[in-house]
Amino acid sequence: MIQAKTELLAALRQAVAELGTEPPVALAFELPRQAAHGDLAITAAMALARVLKKNPRELAQALVDALRRQPAVQRWVAGIEIAGPGFVNLRLTDAARQSVVGEVLAAGDAFGRRACDGRRVLVEFVSANPTGPLHVGHGRQAALGDSICHLLATQGWQVTREFYYNDAGVQIGNLALSVQARLRGLKPGDAGWPEAAYNGDYIADIALDFAARKTVRADDRAFSASGDPDDLDGIRQFAVAYLRHEQDLDLKAFGVRFDHYYLESSLYADGRVDATVQRLVAAGKTFEDGGALWLRSTEYGDDKDRVMRKSDGSYTYFVPDVAYHIAKFERGFTKAVNIQGSDHHGTIARVRAGLQAAGAGIPAGYPDYVLHKMVTVMRGGQEVKISKRAGSYVTLRDLIDWTSRDAVRFFLISRKADTEFVFDVDLALKRNDENPVFYVQYAHARICSVIAQWVQQHGGDESTLPGADLSRLTAPTEAALMLKLADYPAMLERAAAELAPHDVAFFLRDLAAAFHAYYAAERFLVDDGELARARVALLAAVRQVLRNALALLGVSAPEAMARAEDVVTEAA
Repeated sequence: MIQAKTELLAALRQAVAELGTEPPVALAFELPRQAAHGDLAITAAMALARVLKKNPRELAQALVDALRRQPAVQRWVAGIEIAGPGFVNLRLTDAARQSVVGEVLAAGDAFGRRACDGRRVLVEFVSANPTGPLHVGHGRQAALGDSICHLLATQGWQVTREFYYNDAGVQIGNLALSVQARLRGLKPGDAGWPEAAYNGDYIADIALDFAARKTVRADDRAFSASGDPDDLDGIRQFAVAYLRHEQDLDLKAFGVRFDHYYLESSLYADGRVDATVQRLVAAGKTFEDGGALWLRSTEYGDDKDRVMRKSDGSYTYFVPDVAYHIAKFERGFTKAVNIQGSDHHGTIARVRAGLQAAGAGIPAGYPDYVLHKMVTVMRGGQEVKISKRAGSYVTLRDLIDWTSRDAVRFFLISRKADTEFVFDVDLALKRNDENPVFYVQYAHARICSVIAQWVQQHGGDESTLPGADLSRLTAPTEAALMLKLADYPAMLERAAAELAPHDVAFFLRDLAAAFHAYYAAERFLVDDGELARARVALLAAVRQVLRNALALLGVSAPEAMARAEDVVTEAA
């Protein structure tokens, strides 16, 4: 069906060209909201009507007449009709729908993917300063970022994953002072405990290991402790390495990896911050007022000009961000994506303004941003706010320990990033259809069970499935399932273009629902051997696409699972 859709889209372009005009938007097929309306919908007539100032139904009729002359339409379309104000609905032939099964089985893991074409993209995410354990917000960022990396890779991008953090500055200074206070026998609440100190139990753990002169190794650094409570810089470096190692462990448990770590402090050490400021001054994009240096960011769409260098000589926080993004572009990343919390919304205009003002040839709108909102954790009907280890927030490790990696990964991308999300721990533990990740994984496990029965009890051979007689697949639930499979490549393309991994979760739930409906409506291992083989071939295709899509989200595809009611029945 992928071939059929490709040929039909080319036919649609030719038909529109025969009308003597260019479409105002890219031509594409949509899925009708109701199955009774057909398999594919075309809205081009309504878009053209607005441009040509003609009746959309008349244009739709002219489009239908042109389509009917196209060989691909004659081959793959069983019926065309005009509906509503000018929709054109196509009803595909059975052969067109059925062909997707063979396409999936032939492509396997590569179904829906494009070959790498050399385009480079840098995705920066998590980027948590090493001052404490990763919290659930970092978890949402990690799930979003990793899934977006996978999505971009399906469209041919060469993806680099980057973690940007600071090992100096005020927060890191407070971290070092907190560990030093613990080394001197103080604890939160004691006289002399630093006012801005970090209070979690992890501070005591760092102090104990520092006193024991241990060596810690993170993915990007290692450090050996001196054990001296007066060695504040040594305490700082040890604490940073210790917490980076802790972050590495959390991210590994979450199934997330990075290709490169970038230090904010290196931007100062390498002179990039000063060079960026001088570049902006030389370009005439700054002015001085009140002893401070300002960027004329209003010239680039910001709501007001921004201070770059304060009167005390220190830089505001967006200046190193501008320097960092110039470095990204100079490293050859013509596309960059930043995954950040919604509290960073105010930095977008000023960073982009700085990049445009710098005159470095960076395109407007660089970089792309995906901003996510807060995560609220509920357990037992109550909001959970405190973690013993972190002291003041729920950690990513807490969520994984309470539920599972699969549940956390799936839940945290199951809504649009810019919507607030409630993570219901109790729901994530349910082994029934209410739990969305269980619902999807159970579809995969059910299919594995059926195919295993076909092989073990009916003498089936999976290697023969590509030769199955797919013309036997004519049941309504089979047609619905095959149409959903055929939408997978287009869904990937849309989700990657829009940086929207929640679309994959939505697709998975819809595909699982179509399968469960098929499971309830039809028997698979029937006496008719050819029909059974065709149905098992369809199941194998569904299994493959479920597995492919789950992998994009970092979620496993179990081959065996039991629902809660199944367990209860067996126990009885």
